Amino acid sequence: MLKRPITPPATLGMVDYQNADHEQLMKRLRPAQSVEEVSYPTVRQQVSWSLDDLPRTVAFTLHQGSSVTSLDFHPSQHTLLLVGCHNGEITLWEVGMREKLVSKPFKIWDRQACTLNFQPSAVKDAPFSVSRVTWSPDGTFCGVAFSKHLIHLYAYAGPNDLRQHLEIEAHTGGVNDIAFAHPNKQLCVVTCGDDKLIKVWDLNGRKLFNFEGHEAPVYSICPHQKENIQFVFSTAVDGKIKAWLYDNMGSRVDYDAPGHWCTTMLYSADGSRLFSCGTGKEGDSFLVEWNESEGAIKRTYNGFRKKSAGVVQFDTTQNHFLAVGEDNQIKFWDMDNDNMLTSTDADGGLPNVPRVRFNKEGNLFAVTTADNGVKILANAAGMRSFRTVEAPSFEALRSPMEAAAMKVSGSSVANVSPVNCKVERSSPVRPSAIHNGVDSMARSMEKPRTLDDVTDKSKPWQLTEILDPVQCRMVNMPDSTDSGHKVARLLYTNSGVGILALGSNGIQKLWKWGRSEQNPGGKATANAVPQLWQPNSGLLMANDVSGVNLEEAVPCIALSKNDSYVMSAAGGKVSLFNMMTFKVMTTFMPPPPASTFLAFHPQDNNIIAIGMEDSTIHIFNVRVDEVKSKLKGHQKRISGLAFSTNLNILVSSGADAQLFIWSIDTWEKRKSVHIQLAPGKAPTGDTRVQFHSDQVRLLVSHETQLAIYDTSKMEHIRQWVPQDTLSAPISCAVYSCNSQLVYASFCDGNVGVFDADTLRLRCRVAPSAYLSQAVLNGSQAIHPVVVAAHPVDPNQFAVGLTDGSVKVIEPSESEGKWGSSPPADNGILSGRAASSSTAGNLAPDQIQR
Repeated sequence: MLKRPITPPATLGMVDYQNADHEQLMKRLRPAQSVEEVSYPTVRQQVSWSLDDLPRTVAFTLHQGSSVTSLDFHPSQHTLLLVGCHNGEITLWEVGMREKLVSKPFKIWDRQACTLNFQPSAVKDAPFSVSRVTWSPDGTFCGVAFSKHLIHLYAYAGPNDLRQHLEIEAHTGGVNDIAFAHPNKQLCVVTCGDDKLIKVWDLNGRKLFNFEGHEAPVYSICPHQKENIQFVFSTAVDGKIKAWLYDNMGSRVDYDAPGHWCTTMLYSADGSRLFSCGTGKEGDSFLVEWNESEGAIKRTYNGFRKKSAGVVQFDTTQNHFLAVGEDNQIKFWDMDNDNMLTSTDADGGLPNVPRVRFNKEGNLFAVTTADNGVKILANAAGMRSFRTVEAPSFEALRSPMEAAAMKVSGSSVANVSPVNCKVERSSPVRPSAIHNGVDSMARSMEKPRTLDDVTDKSKPWQLTEILDPVQCRMVNMPDSTDSGHKVARLLYTNSGVGILALGSNGIQKLWKWGRSEQNPGGKATANAVPQLWQPNSGLLMANDVSGVNLEEAVPCIALSKNDSYVMSAAGGKVSLFNMMTFKVMTTFMPPPPASTFLAFHPQDNNIIAIGMEDSTIHIFNVRVDEVKSKLKGHQKRISGLAFSTNLNILVSSGADAQLFIWSIDTWEKRKSVHIQLAPGKAPTGDTRVQFHSDQVRLLVSHETQLAIYDTSKMEHIRQWVPQDTLSAPISCAVYSCNSQLVYASFCDGNVGVFDADTLRLRCRVAPSAYLSQAVLNGSQAIHPVVVAAHPVDPNQFAVGLTDGSVKVIEPSESEGKWGSSPPADNGILSGRAASSSTAGNLAPDQIQR
């Protein structure tokens, strides 16, 4: 009877990776320009060796019967070989006795629990093939990934005993790789697939993490641990390499593999050296060693003379040798020498790109053959191990197997039960894009407008006014007040767990919320007080402001999509900071002119649009430290930049009250317009821009107005001007995460919440609702300089004030939202004039075009 664990292991806890130990992971993997970074070489023990140490002698051939697609030796029983085949079968061989111990043809263990992908016709028409087999580090489990959707886990309990443990429908499309890892000292399974995702599972089939960010099918994964930091490297079929911590905060690195196609990565046995091997689309193969501290290729190995018909495979052993199957041969390298050490055709019969695998001791080597078999090569020690296995005593055979069985019994899979089929029915085909710091998938999950949002015609509509603290929820960021320096820029992290503020003095502060009973999700909330976060080093994220007049400087900031990096400036050069360690990774663009606005290219974090004080826009490539294009057209400093990938454009705004549209492909100007100012109003003051989630409509804010434009035609759709209780100049405005609301802050302390489609005011938050009486009665008027919208919760916003303080504000729990949508008609409602929005086609005497 099949069994499964009775007592599940403890849920994987979130590990605090935010210390300096993983600094190298956080670097953009390119030649470093970092500040005061030193790389220390690893001291290695010198071991004498010779060519005889390589397993090059053909001992025998195992006849499998189907094309072999994957191989893996047991980590401690060195003659035990697990084989996966093109027909979906897996086989366990005792190579010392040339004996097939177990053979498992492919079948679905629990068809009823699986989706329609597994109808009998689908299985019959397109057989499942094994894409990868692997052992767990202690050898008590083995994992199998298939070319369609599934993984199988087996518990290994003896020489002929592979027990079905778990079946997971892990990915949409093929599962391309599977590996075991130990995050937080708990054995887990990591998978990747054609759906561009990496997933982490516990041994009960619960999904613990879902890593999104690749833009192509993920080809391979390489979990590893450096000191106490655990992470996963992943490679995709577009040649992109990324690294992930177990924290759902996105990829920490993004760089290109040689060949820009399929690549696998492996560490040396002692974990000190990192290698990758792969093939480009043109058939050129590459084997390289990486310098982890700099993220650069340290060594490229020579010896590939022909173009490969497939993707080459490789393996390492003994912290000394590399082996690659290529050109119907096995090629060997000494890790410390660029040139090939030796090669062998293993007496012939190898395919063009054979699969290869060393055993852990390095004395046996398995290679696939063209006639559906596996050749076993050995050195002298390997040959001796065969003789030992061929005539074992009963006890010699019994002990290791029983030890393994006892290990399984004492683990979480002891009393095994029927198979558990975990189905990932909602696996997306591609990861969700993040536009303007907003996760489009999170937006699509927002509830549609309810009847509460529809105006009740039987009751006169009233503007909701929040006048007292009891009418809303609010939390102050600790240690934020600095009366000498206002908050100049304010951002939520894209993950929604923190807030980043840039002061007018060039210093950035980061607050993070932790998980608690009151806040189990760990997201930014007004129900819990966050912590001012600093690394153990005590570093501040401080911009270089030497020689800068802070009164005239225009601070600017931008955050990478995965929250790993933030770049900012405050009148001086632009600094790129590591968000975990606060270290400066690199600096660029020293003044003059000074930078006044920053924006990451949405499709390439290495490309940055930089608005300048002299009215130009520089398209800067950080990787090569070079300005690729310089855009000219504005008359005054740049005050806003926004990308639309749907329309392939960059929109810029300036203190000249102009909007320009630029092509992302050619960086040529497409169109420009002046914003509509009142007659006699001089075109001064910052103009800000932000795209709606549809990537077509554009929110334009100026001290004199809010406006919506259709950027596909660059037509002015709607406008609102300060009036009535909101008559002060506008200091800042942003869309809510679902683009249904607009939050606008005013220079008298008010915050207005508008319906995004109509620009009609639905709620006013008065300064008395979030400022103390002492502040309100003080000699200095305090008001918001900036407002920011939560990336997931559409009803939460934050304000950064002139006294340096930062506050997060939400509606009361009883209300749950900021008022209701005003009626479509204009006029007097409930004895009070509705705040009106003006249509785009205004009379010349009303608006100066």
